[in-house]
Amino acid sequence: MRTLPYADTGVPDTRSPQRFLVWVARGQLAAIILATVYGVIWMVAQALMPWAIGQGVDEIAGGNTDTAVRWALLIGGLGIVQALVGIVRHRAAVANWIYAAFRTIQVVSRHTARTGPAVSTTMPTGEVVATSSSDAPHIGHAFEVISRFAGAIVSYAVVAVIVLTISMPLGLMVLIGVPVLVAASAPIIHPLQQRQREQREALGKLTALGADTVGGLRVLRGIGGEQVFLNRYAERSGTVRKAGNRLATTHSLLDGLMVLLPGIFLVLLTWVGARMVLSGTIEPGALVAMYGFAFFLVIPVRTAGEMAFVVARAIVAARRVLTLLSIERDVADGVVRRPDGERVMDADAGHVLADADSGLVIETGKLTMLVAEEPAHTARLADRLGRLVPEDGVTLDGTPLDSLPLSEVRHRVVVSDPEPTLFTGTLRSNLDPRGQHSDGELMEAMDVASGHDILETLRAGFDSVVEERGRSLSGGQRQRVALTRVLLADPEVLVLVEPTSAVDAHTEAAIAERLRVARQGRTTVVVTASPLMLAQADTVIWFDDGRIAASGTHQELLATTTDYRRTVIREEQLASTDPTQESR
Repeated sequence: MRTLPYADTGVPDTRSPQRFLVWVARGQLAAIILATVYGVIWMVAQALMPWAIGQGVDEIAGGNTDTAVRWALLIGGLGIVQALVGIVRHRAAVANWIYAAFRTIQVVSRHTARTGPAVSTTMPTGEVVATSSSDAPHIGHAFEVISRFAGAIVSYAVVAVIVLTISMPLGLMVLIGVPVLVAASAPIIHPLQQRQREQREALGKLTALGADTVGGLRVLRGIGGEQVFLNRYAERSGTVRKAGNRLATTHSLLDGLMVLLPGIFLVLLTWVGARMVLSGTIEPGALVAMYGFAFFLVIPVRTAGEMAFVVARAIVAARRVLTLLSIERDVADGVVRRPDGERVMDADAGHVLADADSGLVIETGKLTMLVAEEPAHTARLADRLGRLVPEDGVTLDGTPLDSLPLSEVRHRVVVSDPEPTLFTGTLRSNLDPRGQHSDGELMEAMDVASGHDILETLRAGFDSVVEERGRSLSGGQRQRVALTRVLLADPEVLVLVEPTSAVDAHTEAAIAERLRVARQGRTTVVVTASPLMLAQADTVIWFDDGRIAASGTHQELLATTTDYRRTVIREEQLASTDPTQESR
């Protein structure tokens, strides 16, 4: 068994769905071969059972009791082999299912994380979730069937050799009849693929609508829009049901053929074999063997049909995976190098951020705050400074930000989103995902974020479980957990976007003062219009229409810049009357 998750999934082959499936297979080739060997032994043991029974019947009919006992022992041995090998074959087959599905999930998850906002803007969230929850298992199922399919092919060949030895006509019936049965189902495979694709797309849209509805449930209730979205969900659900019925119709037709055609084949094979016994061409034991072979051959035929079905479904699923993998992140990972091969940027250099478009130059080691009448302008600037969006004109220590390795930019410049994301797990894992900090360090960072009340409400402290998206915490508590997390990262340049928008004035004042002390000597940029935060800034920069209009301390700008004063005073008034801010 392998250790999951994979340390390195490798680079997937995205040229076609078939090539992607081959790439997955190469990653677990040894496991596939092992399962195939087990599958062949398991199926051949079943295939030899009718032959051994027929030989025993002939020995008993001839009065050779001693020899018949030996055949009985062989039959018992084949049964034991079939049972024991069947257990390990099933285990190996399920392992292949899990390996393939998990590799696909990891590839999808890591690409989604790496691509960031580009995925959510290109593909609905429900589609992304369905790719991992539905498409990956379909791909895994194709690898689970491989062992049985290989066993079906080999056992079919073994049976063909045996029946050809017994009787050439019966042998030819097997050799010709089974491929004809498999080919008869081929015309249904293409419509099946098409209807699978339609059902998959309809289900993805329904999942996306459900996720969006749940995410905005509070707003919907506020405006009385539940019924509208309920009707829309019912309509989408009906579309999924119709697509599922069409798929089930085609699937049931294929299943019916897999019963009807082998049944006809069995009747013909049995009729011909019985006439040959009556004419004395074959022995009664051979007829018994033919009956057994006739029933056994249903298994390889059905396995072949199942293989065709799951491969068709896996190709559809792989196509969906490739659609997601084809989404490229908005920010390229460029690297500029000198002719001598050294990187342009020295790891020990300073950390001066500058934006040519706005004229902004962030002073090293200072607490700088950015204010604009329209908050979206400064929020966009924060994204540019952190290279979260395609940008041109931002430099770090004189080097264009878009020419540096993205991993280096992410390490040196961290932008904290105003809507933090928390994950299911302990508070400790949310604050310190890599487990690099002691409880003392966690407490220090939590103190800066004024988060002691969070620990008081969680009985197990840092080991308390935080629900998905931090639903068990208030908005202000989630915001302070996110602030603690980014403070623990301790980047060279920290950019905070409205880090205190959901907390009360008393807590905000405490955070502002402690943040200034905690980040002393480190470059910190805060996008805010809160007077309590601005009062702690070394420099406040006021923007007008995307360009710097004034700079200075908070008090200086209040005295000299009318628009600045109007903006921050309005912010102060809103903060004092906003009922959405958390209370303590």
